[in-house]
Amino acid sequence: MADKELILVRHAKSSWGDPSLADHDRPLNKRGERNAPEMGIRLTASGVRPEAMFTSTAVRAATTAEIVAEAIEFPQDEIVREPGLYHADIGEWLAWVTGLDDVWNTVMAFGHNPGITELVAGVWGLPVQNVPTCGVVSLRFEVPEWKNAAAGKPAAALFDYPKNEMGISERLL
Repeated sequence: MADKELILVRHAKSSWGDPSLADHDRPLNKRGERNAPEMGIRLTASGVRPEAMFTSTAVRAATTAEIVAEAIEFPQDEIVREPGLYHADIGEWLAWVTGLDDVWNTVMAFGHNPGITELVAGVWGLPVQNVPTCGVVSLRFEVPEWKNAAAGKPAAALFDYPKNEMGISERLL
């Protein structure tokens, strides 16, 4: 029986510099362009190797996914742009997780707040007040099927974010 690992990443810091852009079309700002590769390097150092990668279709999320994919050597052309992850709420996230193909044991997804924070804190009870921009929450479930991951508490959880001065993931469980 293989465990399931879900790696949730909030998009990197986005720009509000062009008020004419729709929310969906906002790019990363300079800080976001610095933080995304840094978090990719940390993920590489921790040995993260997703078998599938999904992202919200928002420019800021997709760009973050592309930058992280490059750092962890995941093929950018295999990133799936998932419209349902754009500002997904808890119910949408849970439906997405339970619908994942069980052939994948490690999946990475890029999305938005408040959905990601509400999911990890509200559903899985993790002590996270806020997943900041470019924050990463890695969850390991001791289940063979994704449909069971949504219903149970993770066996292990790690949390990292750009302003984490230690530069290593914090254990939440």
